[in-house]
Amino acid sequence: MSVLHGAEPFRHHGGPVGALLCHGFTGTPQSLRPWARYLADAGLSVSLPRLPGHGTTWQELARTRWEDWFAEVDRAFDELRADAGEIFVMGLSMGACLALRLAELRGDAVRGLVLVNPSVTAETRLFLLAPVLKHLVPSLKAVGNDIKKEGVTELAYDRTPVRAAATLPGLWRITQRHLSEVTAPVLVYRSAADHVVGDLNVDILRDSLPAERFEVRSCPDSYHVATLDNDAEAIFAGSLEFVRSLSHAGKE
Repeated sequence: MSVLHGAEPFRHHGGPVGALLCHGFTGTPQSLRPWARYLADAGLSVSLPRLPGHGTTWQELARTRWEDWFAEVDRAFDELRADAGEIFVMGLSMGACLALRLAELRGDAVRGLVLVNPSVTAETRLFLLAPVLKHLVPSLKAVGNDIKKEGVTELAYDRTPVRAAATLPGLWRITQRHLSEVTAPVLVYRSAADHVVGDLNVDILRDSLPAERFEVRSCPDSYHVATLDNDAEAIFAGSLEFVRSLSHAGKE
């Protein structure tokens, strides 16, 4: 299966501090590539994998499930450890949920988390009904490309495969159940207007994570895909500052 132009993974061998970036459901590495390059230019070792079923066709995505996507993130984490002794994990939307799940399982091996409009629960009818709808229809309207900035487009599928979407509640449930096991500091960026995930997602994290290790910053001029939107530079710079404030290398 050929990969769409622009959907390729990104890998940079840099210094002893690493960043693993996780893109969202039906999206591709394109949505996080400027962020990845920013961190690479700052000297970090960076990995931005393409999740299975993404960046090809929505029909291929329909043949995958959340366990496949997480397995790729987990593999990329181990690969990045060959370059970096300290790793920060970052993610957009569903990718943020994968980042949280990784932190739950890896413990202190994850130095910090940066989450952009994290998705950790079902709020839309699509995901609530997906387990039933998967037996009736193969796909529904797209959930990608929610961007305020004019002239910017996310490379995402124009249809949402229902079978793949029906597996997301399993990821959300297991991640919510183990949030108390996240030991890393968490920085969240939240868009003022998000047409994909609602405020309940951040509320769940705020209620589950220690206040002294949890911070939320606003993206006042962006929609869901804030990493390609008007507040992208603030996210990039803020995440680098967060990394440097917590990494041993940044304190030397």
